[in-house]
Amino acid sequence: MHQFLSKSRYIVALAVFGSFLCATILLIYGLFDVAHLLMGAVTRELSGKKLLLDAIEAVDVFLLATVFYIVAVGLYELFIDDTIPVPAWMEIHSLDDLKSKLLGVVVTVLGVLFLGQVVSWNGQTNLQPYGFAIAAVIAAITFYTRKK
Repeated sequence: MHQFLSKSRYIVALAVFGSFLCATILLIYGLFDVAHLLMGAVTRELSGKKLLLDAIEAVDVFLLATVFYIVAVGLYELFIDDTIPVPAWMEIHSLDDLKSKLLGVVVTVLGVLFLGQVVSWNGQTNLQPYGFAIAAVIAAITFYTRKK
């Protein structure tokens, strides 16, 4: 039973592979977004505001891809092999380390999402409820991480 449980940690490789695959798909999708953005800028099909909004959305896709990549690498480090070479900021030694890194990126993604709403604002829609909701989530994340 001991040997079975010690080997069972490798089942997390499924989550590592799935997260890595999600990151790869999102990165490729983001790259196509940027290519489309470039074509629209070169042909002047996109107005300045639309160009900016599309660029923000592309960055958002890249940030989400980064979340999945961090999860993949973090789970790999935690369950399979913690000797893989990663930058110091990406070293993960506990589940709390992984959660902290993930929450940091989530806060950034929320900020980018709100920025996208501000840039695409039509002047009519009330952005306060959306902004307050994002601020509340960021405040809760901040409170959670400070208590840890």
